[in-house]
This record gives sequence, C-alpha cells and structure tokens, in this order.
Amino acid sequence: DEATVARIAEAAAPLEEIRSKVVTSINEPLGGDREVCRAMECSMGTLIADAMLARVADQGIQVAIQNGGGIRASIDKGEVTMGEVLTVLPFQNTLSTFQVTGATLVAALENGVSQVEDGGGRFPQVAGMTFAFDASQPAGSRVSEVMIAGAAVDMAKTYGVVSNNYVRNGGDGYDMFKSAANAYDFGPGLEVVVADFLAAGGAYTPYTDGRISRK
Repeated sequence: DEATVARIAEAAAPLEEIRSKVVTSINEPLGGDREVCRAMECSMGTLIADAMLARVADQGIQVAIQNGGGIRASIDKGEVTMGEVLTVLPFQNTLSTFQVTGATLVAALENGVSQVEDGGGRFPQVAGMTFAFDASQPAGSRVSEVMIAGAAVDMAKTYGVVSNNYVRNGGDGYDMFKSAANAYDFGPGLEVVVADFLAAGGAYTPYTDGRISRK
C-alpha cells in the first residue's frame, strides 16, 4: 500500500536522524565478537562496564557487571554513530543499581563463568573489580582472586553494584541479584550511557587491561 509505505518512511526519518548522529571516533576496532565476549575480557565489554560504572560512581557504586550475551556487535575503526551503538546494545536495557554482599558477588561471578565452555551469554564483563577463573574446575568452583578497589573481596561486606535491568532481575542465571537491597532498575538506557561516555571523552582508544584472567 503506497500510503502506508510513505507513512513508514515519514515516521522513520527522525529515527534515521538519531541513528546517523556521530558520537565519537575510535582509534582501533571495538571488539564485540560473541566468541570473545562470552569467554574472556573483550574491549567492547570493558567499554560498556567502564561506562556503566562512571555513570553512577558518585552514588557509592563500586563495581559493574555486564552480561556478555547482551553485546551484539563490534564497531569498526573511525567514526562511531548512535546507530552502531544501538546495534551493539539493541535490547533497550536500563541501568540498574543495587547492593549485595561480597559473597553474593562471588556467586554471581561463578554463575557468569559456569557456561563458558558452551559460550553462555552470562559471561561477566566487569569494571571496578578483577578476578580469575579456571574453566577446568567444576561450575561453581571456578572463580578466584576477586579484587575490588585493590583489596580482596570481603564476603561479608556490602558493595554497590551497577548492571542492567535484565541481569538485576535474574536474567542469564543471575537469580542472586533478584533480592538485592536498594535496587533501582529505572536508570537511563544502556545505549545512552555508553554513547554519553564516548561523547564526553573525545576520541576513544579500545583496550583491555587484564581485569579478567583465565587460568
């Protein structure tokens, strides 16, 4: 129907304007490959987790966790458009903040690496913390050397965490977060958080820094 086609094109115009907006430029490709982001630290996961933590660091939040399965694309070197950010993060997830104990955080990391041999989307990309894991060990006993702000995780201490609303509400096996204290699931869209972080920092150089190590 010609009228319908014309109306769709008219409605799409402002969306295309948003998608074509240049956010920043990057000096190297941002790696969001499924095989990498669900198995180890990847540069896209590092960016997303860094952006999440930077957004709420002034709220007493210490660590960020992003599920690798929520990362859906890489971005080539050069200009980065909002459309590309939306392709990486297409689910309209919102930023969630909450509080859990160190023991719950370790349990979350164990869940995150429990399906690494199968490419499980629950693999945790993180900021504000470092950890090691050994995939040769049984699921639930793989994580070690968890450090937060340069100190070994305190299993009894309460930590502020930022993630996305899907993970906070138990997605990808993160059931331990469903009963988290002071949970707020209605922050800005994750794609907006990442775009704002990139736009504020000038040209961005993708990196990984060994925050996740595999034994």
